[in-house]
Amino acid sequence: MTQKPPFVLASASPRRLDLLAQIGIVPDRVRPAEIDETPMRDELPRPLAQRLAEEKALAVAEAESAGCAILAADTVVAVGRRILPKAEDAETARRCLSRLSGRRHIVYGGIALIGPDGRVRSRVVETAVVFKRLEAAEIDAYIASGEWDGKAGGYAIQGRAAALIRRIGGSYTNVVGLCLHETHKLLTGIGITR
Repeated sequence: MTQKPPFVLASASPRRLDLLAQIGIVPDRVRPAEIDETPMRDELPRPLAQRLAEEKALAVAEAESAGCAILAADTVVAVGRRILPKAEDAETARRCLSRLSGRRHIVYGGIALIGPDGRVRSRVVETAVVFKRLEAAEIDAYIASGEWDGKAGGYAIQGRAAALIRRIGGSYTNVVGLCLHETHKLLTGIGITR
């Protein structure tokens, strides 16, 4: 029987840790990656999600010993080609919600896994999300909840924002922060299972 490689989650997101636990996978270590997440000039949302996930995995790989498996992810929310920021303040969250109101947007989930062999495997998962038309009072109430803090696009689908979303097409867990289907496929491909 082959020994399972040490598994490192390169993320500070408690949601990603919870999602992995949901499928019975617990990392040996959690080591958040510190990288500049600013989009490059004219960078599109899909390539941005992939690049950031890969850069996070590679940044953590430099600090880890060889032979580890390192999983990193990034979430990018976009309306058309316009990338919405991670909401760090209430005004940014309000602008995001106003832009999402009554519209369809795409959540791009970048996933990168560096195997014990040092090879980088990556995927980008797309989920379409449609918000209802939001009244000013609904936006105010959501802002008051504080759930938007640090969230790409200014909302968390797993919280109160669920009531504001008319429908989604694709992976729900991708919108939460990590597509479990693709992640599970990548991890089992290098021998990391429950």
